[in-house]
This record gives sequence, C-alpha cells and structure tokens, in this order.
Amino acid sequence: MLRRVLFIKKFLPSSRSFRGFSESTTLDKIENNEENKWREELLSTMRIFPGFITTAEEEGLFNEVEPYMKRLRYEFSHWDDAIHGYRETERAKWNEENTKIIDRVRKLAFPPGMPQLGLVHVLDLAPDGRIKPHVDSVRFCGDVIAGISLLTDCVMRLTLVGNEKNCREDFLLPRRSLYIMSGVARQKYNHEVLGPEESIYQGEKIIKGRRISIICRSEPDGDRKP
Repeated sequence: MLRRVLFIKKFLPSSRSFRGFSESTTLDKIENNEENKWREELLSTMRIFPGFITTAEEEGLFNEVEPYMKRLRYEFSHWDDAIHGYRETERAKWNEENTKIIDRVRKLAFPPGMPQLGLVHVLDLAPDGRIKPHVDSVRFCGDVIAGISLLTDCVMRLTLVGNEKNCREDFLLPRRSLYIMSGVARQKYNHEVLGPEESIYQGEKIIKGRRISIICRSEPDGDRKP
C-alpha cells in the first residue's frame, strides 16, 4: 500500500533555496533508513530557488526569445521520445540585461572552474505539453543542469532509475524560480515535467500553462561513457 509522505523544507535566507516544496511516494516495504537515505541524497542535489528573477526580468527574457520562438511550430514527436508538445532553440548571445541574468545562473549553479556549455537551451513547452521521464544523455551535458522557469508554475517529478515505483519525489517549480539539478539527481534519477492533467501537488491542482525554460548546462565529461 502506498504511503504518502509530505514535507516542506523551510526557506533558507542565506542561499535563497528551497529543497522542496517536495512531495514523495514510497512503499511501506522500504525501511525507514533506506527511505531517508535516498530522499536525503535527492534533496541535497535537486535545489529550487523561488523568485530567482523578478517580474521585469521575466518579461525581459521572454521579449528576447519570443520573436524567434513564435515562428516555430510545436513538435509532438522527439528524436528520443522525451518531449511532447515543444519547440526549442539555443542562444549564444543575449542583450546586456539578460546576460547579467545568465551570469547569475552560472555563478550560482556551477563550481569554479567547471567547464560550461556556451549555448543556452531555450525550451518552449506548449500548454498541453509534457516532458516524459528521462535522464539527459551524458554525451550532451555534464553533471549540472540549471533552468529558469518562465510563464507558469509546473510540477517536476524525479524517479530513481531502476526503482521508479518505490522512490519518487514531486517538486513544485514556481514561475520565475531556478532549479539546479546535479550529482545524484542529475545522474541517477529520471526527471519529467507533468502535463496539465497530471499536475497535482500536495492535493491541489497546479494550473500549468505555456512554459519556457532557460537552461544552462555544464560540458560533458569526456571520461564518462554514455
């Protein structure tokens, strides 16, 4: 029988980070110490920073990417079947104000000296779109993924690879928040963005609309095999 385990991590003023809001589902057969271990590892490597950008900064990012994005069609098939209802691009250059925002992301997300991909991924998810469970290929990015959420709240679900039914955590990504996924969360967990019908968090319906994410990644580790 499924046991719902809910908890809310307090806001941390020093880092402006939420380790939730998060909501987990486990099976009673998992021992408490095992449950605590996987949750502790996950929550230490999946960080959420609510209010990372202001309303004006969100508008500035949107205004820069929208003229190009609106010319693209939403796609409903993906080369690895990971995304449904999306359009995307990569940007190397940003205007002065948005460059400052990207630099803030990089400074917070990446340890000093970590090589970073120069291109920033812009992913536009339709109101009825969703990202299916997957682990990003190590051929294309390294140990850190950091994304700003524009236009809407959404629910991101992480499930432990090989133990998806037993170890699952839902994270609320508020509009204008930043998430940083690294280490265990990045390498050992599938991540997905729930579609509008599934977007329920702590018993409440989350109204997911169109979502644009601005994503920075570290470079792939040349020594790691896919």
